[in-house]
Amino acid sequence: MKTEGAVQNVQFTGRKRSLIEDARRERESWSASPGPSLCADNFVFEEKDGKVTLNILFILSSEKNSGLSKTGKVFETFEAKIHHIETRPGRRTKDSVMADLEYFIRCEVHSSDTDVLINSLKRVADDVRTIPEEKVPWFPRKIGDLDNCTHLITKYDPDLDQDHPGYSDPEYRRRRAFISELAFNYKQGDPLPVVEYTPEEVATWRQVYRTLRSIYPTHACRQYLETLHQLEKDCGYGEDCIPQLRDISTFLKERTGFQLRPVAGLLSARDFLASLAFRVFQCTQYIRHSSTPMHSPEPDCCHELLGHIPMLADKEFAQFSQEIGLASLGASDEDIERLSTLYWFTVEFGLCKQDGTVKAYGAGLLSSYGELMYALSNKPEYKPFNAEEAAVQPYQDQTYQPVYFVSESFEDAKAKLRRFSLSIQKPFMVQYDPFTCSVEVLDQPGKIQNTLSQMKEDLKTLHSALEKLV
Repeated sequence: MKTEGAVQNVQFTGRKRSLIEDARRERESWSASPGPSLCADNFVFEEKDGKVTLNILFILSSEKNSGLSKTGKVFETFEAKIHHIETRPGRRTKDSVMADLEYFIRCEVHSSDTDVLINSLKRVADDVRTIPEEKVPWFPRKIGDLDNCTHLITKYDPDLDQDHPGYSDPEYRRRRAFISELAFNYKQGDPLPVVEYTPEEVATWRQVYRTLRSIYPTHACRQYLETLHQLEKDCGYGEDCIPQLRDISTFLKERTGFQLRPVAGLLSARDFLASLAFRVFQCTQYIRHSSTPMHSPEPDCCHELLGHIPMLADKEFAQFSQEIGLASLGASDEDIERLSTLYWFTVEFGLCKQDGTVKAYGAGLLSSYGELMYALSNKPEYKPFNAEEAAVQPYQDQTYQPVYFVSESFEDAKAKLRRFSLSIQKPFMVQYDPFTCSVEVLDQPGKIQNTLSQMKEDLKTLHSALEKLV
């Protein structure tokens, strides 16, 4: 067992370094591998097989009675395939009896015909203009699509990085390769792989667990302590056994709908955040090298199981985590970087107020003895949590954070995150469907109306329930 002083001088870097740095790295490489096209979803378009999809707006005045037939003839002449058409009342002059109609048409046409088609429309319609399409990065629509969200960042691979504690240990490298292969072969819906941990691996876990468990009662938030007690009771948490993902995933799903998925290493920021949108947490199964039990340069099962899992079993925190994931879907590279920074200062290094004192809820703190002790000392600066400020706050990845953000509550943090999410510029909103574990893109009036109708029914149910209590 290391002395307390030695433990405090060692930091856990783990996943906290990956999201922000890798979000920036993605911005450089995204153009080379943008992922699958979303052309079939009718809001992201690209030229394909010599054809291009256009969004066209034009107005037919009430005086031009034959305008509709003439515009139809234009589309027919150029063999345009119409995907969508809408009309709405346009401007109305003092002299006109009927209001003009504004038309919106989404069509597919040969790229060589676009200019002449637009010019032809201008001869028979007014105010003809096209709406440029926004290019949106690919993102998963259903939980099975997470099989494609496996972009690993090779940053601390023991086979490649000479600074990795396990680089000179061939047995550790073979063990890591074996456990990583289980994750590489996993597909959504498969049984979660079981790892039979060695006595040496359990010994490393024991040292980490025992050291951190001794300070949780005074340093961890109430929600964390309550869940950890349940995990010790139901999922084998303790000094003598490394819990299995199968048991933990079942536990989480019953409490908050979150489930686990094995991952072989550091995921790209975009893929990791996208998984949270489906209430899926990508979780490593390998453990840090035994030579450095209180430190790991990458995420490992100590960081995941002790840092993240207990908080994901809290409903408010689970909702907060999913909100970050939903905000990331289809976001620009710049916004992914901001969301990664926001994730850093909340899910990884967040602090909150409880009963007049500051407690830790961030996984990077709860899995690091040294930084947890430091964060709750009088040395760092505390700032009230503000999503806009946290998203651009400079961070430190080589030493302890000089600044931590303190939330009034998870509910308050979630409300501020939602306001921040509205500032992310995307041509659509998304909604998660827990019944189908899929994301619906709210990019058409009909979809939005259906969602509103369902919300009205839910409100009626709640109103009836409230009346029974009065």
